[in-house]
Order: sequence, then structure tokens, then C-alpha cells
Amino acid sequence: MKDSLQKALKKLRLSGMAQSVEVRLQEASGNHLSHEEFLELILRDELEVRNDRVIDRRVKTASFRELKTLENFDWQFNGTINRKQFHDLATGKFIGQARDLLILGPPGTGKSHLVQALGYQAIKAGYTVFYRSIFDVVRDLLRDESMESEDRIMSKYLKPDLLIIDDMGMKQLPKRSGEYLFEII
Repeated sequence: MKDSLQKALKKLRLSGMAQSVEVRLQEASGNHLSHEEFLELILRDELEVRNDRVIDRRVKTASFRELKTLENFDWQFNGTINRKQFHDLATGKFIGQARDLLILGPPGTGKSHLVQALGYQAIKAGYTVFYRSIFDVVRDLLRDESMESEDRIMSKYLKPDLLIIDDMGMKQLPKRSGEYLFEII
């Protein structure tokens, strides 16, 4: 393959194509693909790389504690969890309908894992997500109040398609925190 082709692809910021073009050229030649079929393959490669980057960026922005998935959740660990219901929630339909979701239960039952997994599924479905513990939310909002820049922090919590607030009910919160939480919710 010509060096000029690689340089042009990189200059055009088509890194997905740049990564796959050599293999795809060999594939096209060996399988007698038409120009249109070849073009479709390398465009699909580019779209896949871009989609992966968007997902990576959104996962980073979501600020998950750890990347959790429904596939790596131990469903035997807590037999009271309705597996089908969580897989239905993972479609993100409730997000598109702007419906709230509240998951309750005692500590150590898998709630944090499941909400982070739902958040990850939402990202893969094209939604924006922001994950925080209730303590982080309150700390941010109280710090924001002291700096008189409430709108900036508040917008961080209101902007995503899905806001996940974890660890609610773990400890007593400061007095003013209820007002802020009411504004967000």
C-alpha cells in the first residue's frame, strides 16, 4: 500500500480506515469485491472505531467507580433480583420515556453493580450518563453554594440523559442537601 494513502487517511482523521485499509485491500483482492463493497467495508470500520471512541469518552465522563456489566453480575448471589426486569431496563426504554427509576435494598445486595451496568448499557445505546454517590452530589452542591456558582454544578447534574445517584440512605446528609436533591430530581 502506498504511504501517501496512509498519510491522507490520517490527515483526514480517518484512523479506522487507516488501521484496516491494508487488510481490507487484501480481502477485496482475494474475494473479488467490487469497489462499492470495499468502500462499504472500510466505511464500516471507520464508523466502528468512531463509535468505540464515543463510548470510551462517555464511560469516562460518566465517572463510574468501575465498569460493570450485566453479563458479569453474579445472578446467583442474590436470588431476589428479577433478572428479566433488569435486562428490560437495560434497553434504556425508561430513559427515552423520561421515567425515573428507584432501586432499593439493603447494603451489599448488588444495587451499585446493577445501576452501573444499566448506565453502561445506556451509553452503548447512545445516551449520556453521569454516576455519583449521594455524598459526592451533596459535597459538589454545598461547595458550589459556597462559591456562588450554583448553575454550573447544577447543570452538570441536569445535562445527562441518565443521572445515577448511588448510596442514598447510607448516612444522614447535611440539612440543606434535601433542597438541592429536590431540584435535581
